[in-house]
Amino acid sequence: MWWGVAAALVSNVLYSGGFVLEKRALAGLPEVTVHRPARLLRLVLGSPLWIVGALSLAAGFGAQLVVYRTLPIAAAQGLFVSGLVLLVMLSARLLGERTTVRERYALGAVLLALLMVVLSLREGGAGADTVGRDASYPLILLVCVPSLAAGVWLYRSAERRARHPHRMPPTGVEYGVAVGLLYGVSSLAIKGVSSHLTTSGIGEALLGLLRSPYPYLLLFTGAFGLVLSQAALQRCRASLIVPVCTTVTCLYTAVLGTLSFGEELPDDPLRLALRVAGTVLAVAVLLVMPKHDTAPGSPTPTEELTPP
Repeated sequence: MWWGVAAALVSNVLYSGGFVLEKRALAGLPEVTVHRPARLLRLVLGSPLWIVGALSLAAGFGAQLVVYRTLPIAAAQGLFVSGLVLLVMLSARLLGERTTVRERYALGAVLLALLMVVLSLREGGAGADTVGRDASYPLILLVCVPSLAAGVWLYRSAERRARHPHRMPPTGVEYGVAVGLLYGVSSLAIKGVSSHLTTSGIGEALLGLLRSPYPYLLLFTGAFGLVLSQAALQRCRASLIVPVCTTVTCLYTAVLGTLSFGEELPDDPLRLALRVAGTVLAVAVLLVMPKHDTAPGSPTPTEELTPP
């Protein structure tokens, strides 16, 4: 278990650092767009700073394999989302991004929600949480394919609204939800890949992995997630879009991953209430977060209340 906890904390550092480095690199690049993916890839691959950030994210994915081998899905998500605090701190220090009071309260509520989820876990003894290994491939596809379609559709809808000349600039909440759905599918695929890892019969395990949908889901979400996330990161604050993306990914994985991989919900009423209430609270926070940033040159709510 402790190997999983350590790997989750390492993954948090790698993810937070990677996103901040990519955001910093994107700030110095010409505008990128999902409509020209080849140009986007050419620009980002020409930035050494962006490459370092991408390698950090890739290492974070590798650390997730260890986490999913040793911890239940819900526990892993609780540890992953705790990295949001580090992300916000790095964004303020290295990117100069300032969060609003409302967003800080929302972040605190998210951490409270995930603390409730973690407290609902139990290790050892009767009623202990189990680590699922297998999932039905048709069930995985039934869960993942509509989620991918919903993520792409939501991102395109956000793009259309962002290009509207009379609308305020988006904060990134919709982009974060869209990319979060893609990364949620990716997280389920990583969980599936981890179940095929073994120290014996490597050839047979590799053949079994190639016969599963997991590597192909990873390739799809990796390619689309790369293009969509970079365009969104360039135009929105990392300190908002990444927490939203991470929250959606974690909730998606915790709920659907738990069901798909047969990790049973708690039998104890208190633990069950904590897990359900934590999930509902995190979703509610997403629904009430502001959808638009203040337009450049516009007064902030505090300034609007200040008498001349």
